[in-house]
Amino acid sequence: MLRSAFVTCRRALVPAVILLALGLAAGAHAQTKLTVGVFPDYDSFMREVGPLFEEMYPDIQLEVQTLGFQDHHNALLTALATGSGAPDVVAIEIGYLGRFASGGGLTDLSQEPFRAGELSGKFAPFAWGLVNTLDGRIIAIPTDSAPGTMFYRIDVLEAAGLDINEVETWDDLVQLGHKVTRDTDGDGVVDTFLITDAGQIAQAMIRGNIPEGEGLYFDVNGRPLVDSPRFVNAFKRAQEVRLAGLDARIGAWSNEWYEAFNRGITAVEISGAWLAGHLQNWMAPDTKGLWRVRHLPENMYVNWGGTFWAIPEQSQQKEAAWKFIQFAALRPDIQVKAFTTIHAYPALLEALDHPVFFEGVEFLGGQQARLLWSETVANISVISIHPGDPVASEIVDSALGEVLSEGRAVEDALAEARMLIERRLR
Repeated sequence: MLRSAFVTCRRALVPAVILLALGLAAGAHAQTKLTVGVFPDYDSFMREVGPLFEEMYPDIQLEVQTLGFQDHHNALLTALATGSGAPDVVAIEIGYLGRFASGGGLTDLSQEPFRAGELSGKFAPFAWGLVNTLDGRIIAIPTDSAPGTMFYRIDVLEAAGLDINEVETWDDLVQLGHKVTRDTDGDGVVDTFLITDAGQIAQAMIRGNIPEGEGLYFDVNGRPLVDSPRFVNAFKRAQEVRLAGLDARIGAWSNEWYEAFNRGITAVEISGAWLAGHLQNWMAPDTKGLWRVRHLPENMYVNWGGTFWAIPEQSQQKEAAWKFIQFAALRPDIQVKAFTTIHAYPALLEALDHPVFFEGVEFLGGQQARLLWSETVANISVISIHPGDPVASEIVDSALGEVLSEGRAVEDALAEARMLIERRLR
């Protein structure tokens, strides 16, 4: 996988443009039209909760504008740059947050009448840290997170006589890979592997153990970190797995990826918690009961995505937009509905006290997986965002591809990645 999984997921779902006017409860009472700009699967969320919002606020009629992931964010960047054309309230994916923070055009929610600073203790610390800019603005409100987790197949491990509980470190995971990767049917071809793509390991490791306040790709002074030990170690670990033949070399969101899940040819998969919903609903529903989850090796707590609500400065309906954000992001019942509808894991801490997060997950063999994910959310480091994050992500992913697919030396690939990032951001 040459792109971050949580970004690819959003891009892959629906590239089409959809305009959906809810208006189910507004009727003749509608006085204010509020446009809400989203990308999939938040269009499904809006169909679910839109009527509830309009019932609560009969003087507001929602109009939902849905674009595919990239088109949504590109259109918003253009609208903010030109000063017109933006919806009244918008969903922003974590990978784009830094670019919007630096570019201006979003309402500072720390100011009157919003006073969002009073909400700081209500959200997962890492998510709240991302919406606070270095100059003291609050540019958005968190609505979902994506705790990183390691999925594993109990049938694959049992067939190899292996115990996942013996995996405590990344070294242990590689050793398990050497034991589980083999030819199971005697035809001379390896048919069972550790993981679909070694790149997942690198993506997880670069997101883990980030010093408090530092960014994913940049330090507090805006200098690229992509040739730091964190990246070097992550790339070398992924390279080790690839060179040993322990991954199936299958990219995410491909037919081969779905087939791998259905056939059970890999032992583990590293992803966001949202993968459980996709596996259950459409990727591999017949594998129910064969999956379990656990923390990443070395108790590395990572985030694998996230969504935020923001109000463009150009909006003429800021009061109504703020009512919507309070409804969608601050009501525990609506946060729970987002989780049950589109598997958006709540960023609102109060929502995690709902009984649904203590229930066993039938698809995961009854495991109380959501308790594990809530623990991850509580322990993810607070990091800073940078306007160059999307550029750095693209360049780092390309460098990882060169290392894994072309055999390029890790240090050379990352040194060039740093140079390219600095050049692009001049």
